[in-house]
Amino acid sequence: QVQLVESGGGLVQPGGSLRLSCAASGIIFGIYTMGWYRQAPGKERELVATITSGGSTNYADSVKARFTISRDNGKDTVYLQMNSLNSEDTAVYYCRSAYSGTTYWGQGTQVTVAS
Repeated sequence: QVQLVESGGGLVQPGGSLRLSCAASGIIFGIYTMGWYRQAPGKERELVATITSGGSTNYADSVKARFTISRDNGKDTVYLQMNSLNSEDTAVYYCRSAYSGTTYWGQGTQVTVAS
C-alpha cells in the first residue's frame, strides 16, 4: 500500500520559516519524481516545486529563491524548506509522487502564515 505522509506544517509569522517533510512508503522512491503542491481556500491546487529522480528541480515563480526542495533517497523522504513566508503562502501543502503515468498524493499539511 502506497503512503505519502506529510508533516511539518503549522502556524508561522510573516518572514518566518518552515520545513515540510513527506515520507513515502510502498513505492520505489528513488525512481519517482516528487513534488509539492498547494491549495489555498477558494483556489485551485498549484505546483510549488518538483524534484526528479536525478535531482533536477523546478519551482513556481512565486516561490523561487525562497523555497528549496530536496530529497533523501536513503530515507524515502522529500523536503520543502520554506523561507521568507508571507500570507500568500497560506495553504494546504500536498506531496505528490509521479512515475510513468502513475501518481500518488499525500493527505496534505496546513501551513498558515499570520501574525
